[in-house]
Amino acid sequence: MKSNELLLAIEYLEKEKRIPREVLIDAIEAALITAYKKNYDSAKNVRIELNLDEGTYKVISRKDVVEDVEDYKGQVALDTALLSNPAYEIGDVYEEDVTPRDFGRVGAQAAKQAVMQRLRDAERGILYDEFIDKEDDIVTGVIDRVDHRYVYVNLGRTEAVLSEAERSPNEQYLPNERIKVYVNKVEQTTKGPQIFVSRTHPGLLKRLFEQEVPEIYDGTVIVKSVAREAGDRSKISVTSDNGDIDAVGACVGAKGVRVEAVVNELGGEKIDIVEWDEDPRVFVRNALSPSQVVEVLVDEENQSTTVVVPDYQLSLAIGKRGQNARLAAKLTGWKIDIKSESDAREAGIISTEES
Repeated sequence: MKSNELLLAIEYLEKEKRIPREVLIDAIEAALITAYKKNYDSAKNVRIELNLDEGTYKVISRKDVVEDVEDYKGQVALDTALLSNPAYEIGDVYEEDVTPRDFGRVGAQAAKQAVMQRLRDAERGILYDEFIDKEDDIVTGVIDRVDHRYVYVNLGRTEAVLSEAERSPNEQYLPNERIKVYVNKVEQTTKGPQIFVSRTHPGLLKRLFEQEVPEIYDGTVIVKSVAREAGDRSKISVTSDNGDIDAVGACVGAKGVRVEAVVNELGGEKIDIVEWDEDPRVFVRNALSPSQVVEVLVDEENQSTTVVVPDYQLSLAIGKRGQNARLAAKLTGWKIDIKSESDAREAGIISTEES
């Protein structure tokens, strides 16, 4: 049976939908077998013989060659089989073209429904594979619509959802605007992959710096940690194994152009870039930037530090609503207790001789 429509459909789905040919062939064969068995109850076992070059297909019945037939749907007598081929023996599988004349008309609708279902399944699988590889990465899309629950971001072949909890409080989300989002999670569902994205995740900040700073992308500069309060302020720690590379300077860029690009992408979010150090005393001191630090005392057993700052720097070190200290603690992984110089001397934490 010839079907130019079938051939054209395969070529279209293979090229436009990027569904592998072998997946299409499996789907079509299964669909035609289903359609045949549903409408023609004359053979137990059949296979489909597809010729994609010509766009033709046949229904081939498969029967066991036996001496005495007990099941006419699954068996054929040796005498009968020998009429078509004298090489047949008991135990062989006898094949015969049983394509009904009206199979195209009778089975077309059932075959089409089955094929489309299989193709939808295959396309969902391909989409899932494509986006599971993009977990923890940035994708660019266009805002499609906004409701009370989600911002829906069109990614081309599918859409992602941005929940209220993952939206930055200093941003507006308007339809038709292009937006960069961080892929938080990809789940396979019966309706296809569900893609959850974020504008608040610390990973978004890291990936944006990768895009703006070639030294991070090529591994010369390493991002060690990120602490973020989206829409307000973030801290990022960087280092380099190459002593000739200024890791912080590479991220800032000439005249601040690189960090400014990230700040602009995040709607004006303030970003502190600090040098990572394996010595917690140095790292915590750097993390509390822009505050000056007199001394850092480390309690390794409790993963905590006591930081002494000049009296006039206390509020700067702690930050508005404790933000600077909170972000520094997240960035370093150490608890940070900040004390003014006066309080530290009074408590005997530092001696009165220390300045």
